[in-house]
Amino acid sequence: MRPTPGIEQRRMLRTAIPGPRSAELHARKSAAVSAGVSTGLPVYVERAGGGILVDVDGNQLIDFGSGIAVTTVGNAAPRVVERVQEQVADFTHTCFMVTPYAEYVEVAEALNELTPGDHEKRSALFNSGAEAVENAVKIARSYSGRPAIVAFDHAYHGRTNLTMALTAKNMPYKHRFGPFANEVYRVPMAYPYRWPTGPDHCADEAFELFVSQLHAQVGEENTAAVIIEPIQGEGGFIVPPPGYLKRVASWCRENDILLIADEIQTGFCRTGDWFASEHERIVPDLITTAKGIAGGLPLAAVTGRAEVMDAVHGGGLGGTYGGNPVACAAALGAIETMKSDDLARRARDIEAMVVPRLRRLADKHSEIGDVRGRGAMLAIELVTGPGPAKTPDPALTAKINAACHTAGLVTLTAGTYGNVLRFLPPLSIPDDLLVEGLDILEQAFTESA
Repeated sequence: MRPTPGIEQRRMLRTAIPGPRSAELHARKSAAVSAGVSTGLPVYVERAGGGILVDVDGNQLIDFGSGIAVTTVGNAAPRVVERVQEQVADFTHTCFMVTPYAEYVEVAEALNELTPGDHEKRSALFNSGAEAVENAVKIARSYSGRPAIVAFDHAYHGRTNLTMALTAKNMPYKHRFGPFANEVYRVPMAYPYRWPTGPDHCADEAFELFVSQLHAQVGEENTAAVIIEPIQGEGGFIVPPPGYLKRVASWCRENDILLIADEIQTGFCRTGDWFASEHERIVPDLITTAKGIAGGLPLAAVTGRAEVMDAVHGGGLGGTYGGNPVACAAALGAIETMKSDDLARRARDIEAMVVPRLRRLADKHSEIGDVRGRGAMLAIELVTGPGPAKTPDPALTAKINAACHTAGLVTLTAGTYGNVLRFLPPLSIPDDLLVEGLDILEQAFTESA
């Protein structure tokens, strides 16, 4: 990839983390911003690019978070910047539902081409992942005439009222925010590491439970759609066993139930394919995207079968800012970057570099119970020790996460039990920064575990 001008790609600590200027800004944040908006690492960023975040104190931190899988093409990616600057100079908003513009259509055409399946498709653009999921549910219900939506344990689909109902984790996402939308049902997720009878039985037994519980508790004839993340994100980067997704997709098709693939975190080259569904050649009826779609600008989409997407009455989809022209320009720049720089391959290269290091780390530290993920969407799950208990260890997870932050490595936690460290480096990160980041992680384990 073309390097981001003016940012040397190396870690550099001029002050403690956080530094004095960040601390000052954080005090202002506490006085001005709702306490409900928390900050995992109170380091205030001034510039960013490649694999580096530069804070207001001049510290340069290695980025293993990508703004939670958003800056996949890198922060301030040149093609994104160029497109955005040109669009801002032309116009910033008209509302596509009032006076439309070509950029929205171009993004929809790109999504229709890139998403899995060679059937005729349509797309609609929105602002956030949660908004995309809400609209996918609306579309599925409108098309099918059925009310029920089935989601999975450990799922995360957003923070709006409907998507909180779909999301499985209470803290911090659902606590004291109910009541939630009804006609949402939950079934067990195929979670190999924690499957009661072991990973070898997970695919078959999880699928049997999915079918039996849906039949008994919901009824196939009442179910509009099943929504699933091909690799679960906030739930802990849970990768279902081989064949499981394909069986779910086939069963949905046999029962005239729509399959919604939530690819908000997995999409746009993150897992080594353009979309994680492609790994097992799954063709969803509807696919939701956001995060990596626009290089850091707010944009989301629902893409799906033409007959499904067109079942909604005119005016039933939309929103004032949905498909904003500046965000659309950014998406076109991001997609151009992904194609020209073959970022799906880059994600596979990152996996090939990182996973062996994580496995060697797991060999040294029994607290690492599982290494999993795909492409540049990787994680380790921390437990109190070896053996069948596999007791989650969120305290150690938080301690190692904090040690990484202190050393200038931006890492993130995840998991229903708060015991997963996840790694989402931008695909623009240089190899030497990846290696250095893993060295910091290893040192954090040596000091903390």
